[in-house]
Amino acid sequence: MNAARNTFAEKSEGYSGARPHYPRALFEWVVKRCVRRENAWDCATGNGQAAVGLSRHFNRVYATDISEEQISYATSRDNIKYSVQAAEQTGFPDQSMDLVVVAQALHWFDYTKFWPEVARVARQHALFCAWGYDWLSSTPDVDEMLVKPFREIIAPFWAANNKVLWNGYVDAEIAFPFQRVETPHVSLDMHWRLDQLLAYMMTWSAFKHSRSNEGAASAMDKLIARASRLVSPGQRLPVRMPLKMVAGRIKD
Repeated sequence: MNAARNTFAEKSEGYSGARPHYPRALFEWVVKRCVRRENAWDCATGNGQAAVGLSRHFNRVYATDISEEQISYATSRDNIKYSVQAAEQTGFPDQSMDLVVVAQALHWFDYTKFWPEVARVARQHALFCAWGYDWLSSTPDVDEMLVKPFREIIAPFWAANNKVLWNGYVDAEIAFPFQRVETPHVSLDMHWRLDQLLAYMMTWSAFKHSRSNEGAASAMDKLIARASRLVSPGQRLPVRMPLKMVAGRIKD
């Protein structure tokens, strides 16, 4: 958990600005499967993107994160209450939440402690849902000349935890204790300038770790310099990021 805290707390303002927004269809799917819409817990809220989306549908959203700095850059809403708390131990009352969501963070948790905490705070028939970005794709040229080599340079610097997300939250890795609910195919579809695409890729934890390696940093700087010639200034690129999801009924 300390590694996660340090990685995502660093330069939180830039992280918040470069991250894409979750699609409306995602929240509509989640909300339709909630029996009640009184209280939702957005666990590991980061910059609060999921909390804001949920705030349109729930009376109250409780958004927690271990990083006080991340929360300081989160978007405020009248019905969102932010607090610094660990995922595995909160001060929420028993049976108080109708929904528990985790956006882009489930792979960092201690499941032996997190799942009991989810079960403790969940009301009868409450829903759990977690999601995270899969690998992005753009035009064939951008994929081949930028995205692919970018990923190759930073590959050695990913934490092992990320494989939990890339593998799709399989039971063998997350010990999911709830009755699974089939999830939809949801993707984020944007049209970004090259600088926006690069800004997002630079939020990846492996990129941040790679900057302390002289060889990787040099190779990356050369790649980014070449990338500026791939598209004309101001050109918008199609960017697609599917979401990996897991959902379940916490208490029947």
